[in-house]
Amino acid sequence: MAFCKYSIDMLANNTTVVDNIFINNYLPYADAEAVKVYLYGLYKCQDSNATDNTLEHFSKELHMSEEEIQKNFEYWQEKGLVQILNVIPFEVRFLPISDVINNTKKYNEKRYSNFNAQAQEILRGRMITPNEYREYYDIIERLHMEKEALLLVIDFCVKTKGDNVGYAYITTVAKNWISQGLTTASQIKDKILEMDTLNSGMDGLIKTLGLKRAFTLDEYELYKKWVVKLGFDESVVNYVAKKMKKKPSAYVFEAMDRQLERYFAQKLSSVEEIENFEEERKKSNQIARNITKNLGLYYENIEPVVDNYVFSWLNMGFSEGMLEEISNFCFKTNIRTLDGMNKQLVKFHKLGILTEQSLAEYFSDVLSVDKQIKEILESIGLSRNVNQYDRDKFKIWKEVWKMPEDVIAYACTLACGKEQPMQYLSSILSSYHDKNIKTVEDAKNSNLIANPKTKKTNFSTGRSYSKEEMNALFQSIDEIEV
Repeated sequence: MAFCKYSIDMLANNTTVVDNIFINNYLPYADAEAVKVYLYGLYKCQDSNATDNTLEHFSKELHMSEEEIQKNFEYWQEKGLVQILNVIPFEVRFLPISDVINNTKKYNEKRYSNFNAQAQEILRGRMITPNEYREYYDIIERLHMEKEALLLVIDFCVKTKGDNVGYAYITTVAKNWISQGLTTASQIKDKILEMDTLNSGMDGLIKTLGLKRAFTLDEYELYKKWVVKLGFDESVVNYVAKKMKKKPSAYVFEAMDRQLERYFAQKLSSVEEIENFEEERKKSNQIARNITKNLGLYYENIEPVVDNYVFSWLNMGFSEGMLEEISNFCFKTNIRTLDGMNKQLVKFHKLGILTEQSLAEYFSDVLSVDKQIKEILESIGLSRNVNQYDRDKFKIWKEVWKMPEDVIAYACTLACGKEQPMQYLSSILSSYHDKNIKTVEDAKNSNLIANPKTKKTNFSTGRSYSKEEMNALFQSIDEIEV
């Protein structure tokens, strides 16, 4: 009887730790009854002195015969997870799973006599060592690959690497395919058939890259991804290989993978499409360099600018000249980020201004209007720059009220010298609009305001790109929501 032990309640509320190695390497391949026996035994190990820790109690709790329980413990003993100490009374000791994995396990070599003979017949270039055989046994028993499947793997490696291929390569191939869920002879046959189909293309790729060696399994898997999963023709893969030929051989396949993934994302499937894309990308790179230079920015890698901005702008319909023109204007008006430029371009896009010509026409119109407003401001005694308030008022006078220029000029003479001349002018023109006054004569004859001497105001058009004017140009589209 143990001096100290858990109470029944504490045992019931405690936890039973199951090693992940058991879950990964043993549970999926064992019968359900064997798993029940192992886990229940693991649970009962927490109180080995309990009176119910007996074979009879196991049989009652698990609804299994004592013979079935013994048979299942014999299965786990064969796997190295338990040791049967006594048969009468039946006594079992659970062993650390890590010891089973890390220590050399003893195998019944009589069970493998036929396998050994077949493996040696395949590997004619050298003798198989006892240690190598144990590696193969471990793959069969611990990783659950069929003997016939492993023999097919050995045969494949001999055909790929030669009669004296090392067992490290063989076990690597076997474990790689096991990780893909290939453990039966039928599955391995299908895998080898698939590889034979792709091998000729892979050999051609190795030659294109100028490599003086055979391809590795990882390289083969990448090639399979390109031609099977992504659907690229061999001509496309070899086209990319020629472009990557000068890269270090250790990185060339990774570089090809990144490039082909990029083409796949762009929905490019032929050499012609890729060449056109690369030509356009080359132009886009130059546009990006010019724009960032104009904005006073520097990017060591210009591709993110192309991907995140330039491609989008070109797809919106903006011309190369338009983009460079706007980047210059942005810099001069203290908009010196790509996001800032993008906001301006979105506004121009909503106005349908996409080319240098349409931009010039728009700027000409805006500057012409600003020049007219500037002359109005001067005529009423204001010497300041035009602001958005002025533009809004002028737009109402001209486009909404349809007020003639000579009537506006006459009203300016009345507003000149007032305390708030712009507001006064707007008030006068509002009164004219209400009274439907559209001529200077009617304005003079109205009882609204006295009749001072009229000063002729000449509204002319022109184009100038001073910093103040460019500020005005951008202000003119500020009301447009992005």
